[in-house]
Amino acid sequence: MPQKKFDGDIPLFIPRSTISSAENKTGSWRYFRPFYEEKTAPCSAACPVGADIPRVEMLARQGLFKKAGEIILEENPFPSICGRVCFHPCESACNRGDYDQPIAIHSLERFIGDTVLMQGIKADLQPHSTNGKKVAIAGAGPAGLATAYFLSRLGYQSDIFEAQPESGGLLRWGIPDYRLPEDVLKRETSRIEDCGATIHYNTPVTQELLEKIMPTYDAVFIGCGYGRPIQLKIPGEQWAQDGLKFLHRIRTGEPASIQGTAAVVGGGNTAIDVARSLKRLGADPIIVYRRRKQDMPAFEPEIAMALEEDIGLQELAAPIVIQKNDNHPSAADYGYTLTLQKMKVSATPIRGRARVVPDGDICETLNVDHIFMAIGAGPEAFWNPSAPTQISELTLSHCRIIERKVPVIYGGDLVNQPQSVTDAIASGKQGAMALDVYFKQGWGAIEERLASCRVGDGPALSMAAYHNAETKSRKAHVVSFEEINSDYFQSSPRAVPIRLAPDQRIQSFAEIESTLPKEAAVNEAQRCFNCGICTSCDYCRIYCPEVAVIVEKAQRRINLDYCKGCGICVTECPRNAMALEEEKK
Repeated sequence: MPQKKFDGDIPLFIPRSTISSAENKTGSWRYFRPFYEEKTAPCSAACPVGADIPRVEMLARQGLFKKAGEIILEENPFPSICGRVCFHPCESACNRGDYDQPIAIHSLERFIGDTVLMQGIKADLQPHSTNGKKVAIAGAGPAGLATAYFLSRLGYQSDIFEAQPESGGLLRWGIPDYRLPEDVLKRETSRIEDCGATIHYNTPVTQELLEKIMPTYDAVFIGCGYGRPIQLKIPGEQWAQDGLKFLHRIRTGEPASIQGTAAVVGGGNTAIDVARSLKRLGADPIIVYRRRKQDMPAFEPEIAMALEEDIGLQELAAPIVIQKNDNHPSAADYGYTLTLQKMKVSATPIRGRARVVPDGDICETLNVDHIFMAIGAGPEAFWNPSAPTQISELTLSHCRIIERKVPVIYGGDLVNQPQSVTDAIASGKQGAMALDVYFKQGWGAIEERLASCRVGDGPALSMAAYHNAETKSRKAHVVSFEEINSDYFQSSPRAVPIRLAPDQRIQSFAEIESTLPKEAAVNEAQRCFNCGICTSCDYCRIYCPEVAVIVEKAQRRINLDYCKGCGICVTECPRNAMALEEEKK
């Protein structure tokens, strides 16, 4: 049958609500609630000074170097120094290392520190008003200088008593220019005097001086470091030179050159520095170490560069006798004969290093023109931090406090393991914070108050948290690699600073490694996972099916009227800066 043709319009009726669907608050269906929760990055937990590394990298990525510098200076007054000489345990803990390669955190710290210095940027860190209390500090090394810096931030005045004519301690007299140039050191340590601290040079702290000045101060910090060389106690040791004193002489401008062969006994950073300095002065050095190369406590990159510079290494050899060759015609061409006991590895390790024992009676001799001892140093007997049992005493992670007529704090190498620059700085920070708690809340409050400022599960303390900044609310939970949504990141190579070639290095004490250029530093900062902190990437907002993520004044919050608790935002967060909890009805 033919269909009837209809020429008119067909009426269309569509149902329409007279109210908004916003009235239907679907958040009432929710069983789980998402929320923003900052957590701790493993690098920050591993850093002795508790630096807020993920936030620093985020700011560096945005080119906000002044702000990044202020974040660093909140916790560490010496970023340019630490970026050069720190052994950077933060990088060993970096989650990026489980993805491709760890972030070059120390290179970025150095870049930011140098940028702040070159541009004359002054950090906007407002100190507390002066409280009238004054602290005496023994030693202008990294521990003493850091103590004065953080005390000034807390409103205290300080006087530093230093035996040498310049400040810096080991930084100034024990680390060669090729690792830490003098101008960088002086420019960074000048921050301490800028903060109002007074440094009394050429004034060693003796028992008599300490007794004299103690009544005029409210507290004393002892950070004199290790200045007494450890002795091997072998026959002929008087013919050997002390490695630290040798480095000190180089820093003062002598000697100009050293010829011939030289044995350097030891396996730590001082031994490496002595050997590499000898090479630059014209000698032919060989390092003699009683264990194996992999057991050396020196930094691995320093060992590698020493070997690149054609410095010899004799492993599993322990000196037992030094003889002067005046009466030894067979060795007349050399000044000394070093007799070495051959060692072998035992089955029992000591703190991760091989335990070695003599390999029977096997010995060998080494004829050299010079011998340097660099097996470590210890404190002068005067600085042994012991105290009578009837006096209150408190041992913290990086310092030791003894309550006498005034509180006395021992810090730096005197109490720290490991004995590093960053641990010395951490000691100064902890000592300053402990004193502030002592004066404001009393002896019994120190441990609990400082524990509230710990960074993650480590011993490092956050000055920002102590000042009740936003970081105080950060969770101690340390983000693991498994908690990172790695789908949002692409593999990329780690930044490698330019180094002088080995044949160029040994010609002078010029700095070996250069600071990263700006573009390379920004690119390296972009590799950072920024574990545990919100970087405003907005993936939570993009993927929310309920459009329940709201941005107000650059802050994100969940509109719980409509959030159904699906957890997509938490799952998609690349950095684990969100969490999900059961809804409490």
